[in-house]
Amino acid sequence: MFIDIPSELEAALIDRSLPPWELDGSFLTQSTMARYRTELATTPRFEETAATLRRALTGEGGGYAVLRLGNLAKALGAGDRFLRLATGFAAEVAVPFSPFPRWPLWKDIGVKVDKDPGKSSGIGYNAFHMDLVNASLPPDFTTLLCVRPDPLGGGLSILSDAHAAVARLSEDSRRLLADSAYNYGTFFDLFGVGEEYRPFPILDGSGPGGGFVRFTAKMLERSQLGQAHADAARELAAELVRGQVSFMLQSGDYLIVNQRRFLHGREALHSGQETLAASDQRLLLQLFLRAGAGDGSAA
Repeated sequence: MFIDIPSELEAALIDRSLPPWELDGSFLTQSTMARYRTELATTPRFEETAATLRRALTGEGGGYAVLRLGNLAKALGAGDRFLRLATGFAAEVAVPFSPFPRWPLWKDIGVKVDKDPGKSSGIGYNAFHMDLVNASLPPDFTTLLCVRPDPLGGGLSILSDAHAAVARLSEDSRRLLADSAYNYGTFFDLFGVGEEYRPFPILDGSGPGGGFVRFTAKMLERSQLGQAHADAARELAAELVRGQVSFMLQSGDYLIVNQRRFLHGREALHSGQETLAASDQRLLLQLFLRAGAGDGSAA
């Protein structure tokens, strides 16, 4: 769902300057969240917009949303004032945090032409995955704020309803995907995401439509899998592609994905990235969210 910001709310937010955030470890403090909520609640139609955002992410049939903050980005730039407003919207969904102690709350995802093309900062196709798939407590939400799209026109975002894809699989495939047979990635210098989960099941046994679908297409090439388990994972990968939606994030678009419902990825950037100055290349900022216990955010 794409959510436009009402004009009267935009006008009020352009004039609103939220205070700097404070962190408890890597998590936004409750006092900062309360302060932001108090400040933003006085702006016209903020509560209505925040409720629409929450419904899009956790309501029936939902799982992702794009908050159109482009006019705010144009008016304010992509500096601290704008990021505090984006953080305020995120805090209406769940608790913002960074699982990477060496990075700030918002982590840059730029373009590195000499990096693995399938990585988040690479230039190739970034296949369907969930972030921190091998953590025992992955972030409930992953979010991407577009500062600059690819000026050459590539890099469409792709999303797919993971549980709908699973429902289209055979019973035998679902049984194999529920086995703790899958591995991917390393696990070090992380905060707030539990312990390393290795090996893990793709389906966690929460029942139809529930829980994480712990999938990353990269494990098909980089894990030692038996033939049956690999085939089941490939079948799921095909169903994810079959059900995908794609769109181009524009400057100021804020994509929020409920990781318990949807997986995400990116089409390849357009050829010619090496000809662009770094200041012109695609730039996203990433922030993660943890649902509070009992708040229903990750249902």
